[in-house]
Amino acid sequence: MDRVVVSTLFGVPGYRVKEYRGLVWASAAKTSSIFKDIVAVTKSLAGGEAHAYRQMMNEARKEIVHELVEQAQRQGGNAVLGVGFGSTQILPATIDIFAYGTAVLLEKEKARR
Repeated sequence: MDRVVVSTLFGVPGYRVKEYRGLVWASAAKTSSIFKDIVAVTKSLAGGEAHAYRQMMNEARKEIVHELVEQAQRQGGNAVLGVGFGSTQILPATIDIFAYGTAVLLEKEKARR
């Protein structure tokens, strides 16, 4: 396996968990700018989508998944299973996006005869 698998599942077809390496988690606190807030409020009144917020959240999720992968590798794992995401508002203009999972070492299952 050349890359780290990240999955919400607790297993990967064709592989078995050889070793559990431990809990991994990451978070990113993101703030919005006054400009983004004004645009978002204007669009919400008109019934549109707040693209700036969606982009900010997607970038945060990518950063967080990257951190999960790095933690798993530092712990000797090649997968993060059971990944979950969440978010919470810290301050009126600040949101914390977080993710967690279990770092494991997967190995390919042997072919059955």
